[in-house]
Amino acid sequence: MAEFNPDSIGIANGNFFGLPCTESEADTVLIQIPWDATVSYGKGTAEGPAAMLDASLQVDLYDEKIPGAADMKVWTLPQDGSLTELNQGARALAEQVIGALEAGEDPMALEALCEQVNGYSGKLNDYVGKTSEKYLSQGRRVAVVGGEHSVPLGLIKALSGRHPGMGVLHIDAHSDTREAYEGFRYSHASIMYNVMREAPGVSRITQVGIRDFCSAEHDLITSSDLFSPFTDFRLKEMLFSGTPWNTVCESIIATLPQEVYVSFDIDGLTPEYCPGTGTPVPGGLTFAQADWLLYRLALSGRRIIGFDLCEVAPGNSGDWDANSGVRMLFKLLVYSTFSFREK
Repeated sequence: MAEFNPDSIGIANGNFFGLPCTESEADTVLIQIPWDATVSYGKGTAEGPAAMLDASLQVDLYDEKIPGAADMKVWTLPQDGSLTELNQGARALAEQVIGALEAGEDPMALEALCEQVNGYSGKLNDYVGKTSEKYLSQGRRVAVVGGEHSVPLGLIKALSGRHPGMGVLHIDAHSDTREAYEGFRYSHASIMYNVMREAPGVSRITQVGIRDFCSAEHDLITSSDLFSPFTDFRLKEMLFSGTPWNTVCESIIATLPQEVYVSFDIDGLTPEYCPGTGTPVPGGLTFAQADWLLYRLALSGRRIIGFDLCEVAPGNSGDWDANSGVRMLFKLLVYSTFSFREK
């Protein structure tokens, strides 16, 4: 670190942002998960981590709100090649299922194929869970860089066992509370349903920016005490009625307990920042609004105990999706580090 010049060119050393940190020195470990097995529309999120890693070398490591960001001790776990093989196997089967469903075939006739996909996803969950536990047991913070939004379940489960009563700040265009969407138990559209079912230590899921969900999801999140929904319509209603964004952020943060996990789907932002993501939806947060919400969360006295950033896909827009995604990753790292430093 003594020889590192954050104002110089980024060095491709395998770490996000070229940070000069070894595994043994790290306070935070980033786990890359190249996975798009259950995506139901656009593909490509499996390429998200690598694309963001490349783009990260172009990010300046200074944050005017929280100076000292370049001193973060963040190490990036290299991608495990076996995950690519798992993803390819799962994706080939999932495409058969999705194609058959879209052709009107009976879902019951596809159960065997779905169970094979579920088996692949179960292996991924085991990898994320065991890898997370390894570094959490060493006192590190852990974050997941996806990949589709199904991938952080193992980390959330590990943290919920260590931090009972924790909350989840879920920024997304979708509620992701479908049960086994398209027959896939660990679908990208089911992550928060699975958190509800498999992570009993989570006491609150505050959803921000959601604007594309079915009636069953709406019924669930508006009737369960576990959920605090701030739909995109509700946010815009407050903003268009003259409520300052800072006040909106205070309302959101007030629903969360002291220890918070941030689950950030890039499609929670307006599509101009993520045109290549799997299921872009009009509306959402601007980059600046999301940044301010995370900043206020860090200032609130709450601890960001972990996070994920998912659904970034390179798409056909050059490096733009990766650029936007990795800059949000930088913000998440800065604020999670700051929230711990202040305690």
